[in-house]
Amino acid sequence: MREFKKPDVKAPRFRPQVYNVLNSDFLGSFKKKFSKYKHIDDTVLKKIGKTFNTHVYQTVIDVRDGVQLPESIGWLFIGTCEQSKKENIDFAKSTKYGVIVTNRNWETDGKLAKIFFTSYALKHKMKNREFWEFVACRDFKRLVAKTYPENWNMYLAVDPSKRAKLAYQKTVLKNMYKTKETEDLKNYNEFDL
Repeated sequence: MREFKKPDVKAPRFRPQVYNVLNSDFLGSFKKKFSKYKHIDDTVLKKIGKTFNTHVYQTVIDVRDGVQLPESIGWLFIGTCEQSKKENIDFAKSTKYGVIVTNRNWETDGKLAKIFFTSYALKHKMKNREFWEFVACRDFKRLVAKTYPENWNMYLAVDPSKRAKLAYQKTVLKNMYKTKETEDLKNYNEFDL
C-alpha cells in the first residue's frame, strides 16, 4: 500500500471558461429568425430548451440504442467500456485512510459507462460534421452515474479499438433487417405458391 498525499485545497485552480448557449444574443437571433415567437419571454424559452434537453437525456438512459438528435445532428448513446489501465483513485476514501484506495466498480463487474456522441450517420450526412462536439451537462452525467450500476448490462458494449460509427451502423442495420423480416413473416403463407 502506498501512502496517499492529500491534495492542497488552497492551491490555485484552473477554471475553464464556461459558455452558455442560451444567452441573450442567441435568443435575440432566434426571435429575429422566427418572428412568431417574438412575444415569448426569454426565461420561458430557456425553460423550454432545458425541458427538451431533460427529455433527450432521459430517453438516452432509458433506450439501449440511444437517440437520434433532431435535424440529423448526430446520435447520442451510452456505451459500456472496459476499465481503464491507469488506476482510478477514490479521493474521499484515500484522504480518510491515508493510503491510495482505487475504485474497482464491483457492482458493474469492472465496466465503465461513457456517454458517446457521433455525427456520422447512414443518411443525411452533414457538412462539416467533424467540427460538432457534445459536452454533457452536469445533471446528465450524474443521472448516468446513478442509474448505470442498476442496469449496466443493457447498454451497448463499445470496443475501444473500433470507431463508434461502426457500432451505430450495425445497430441501425440490424433494426432495419428485423423490421423487414417481421413484415415478410407476417405476409408469408405456405399454401400460397
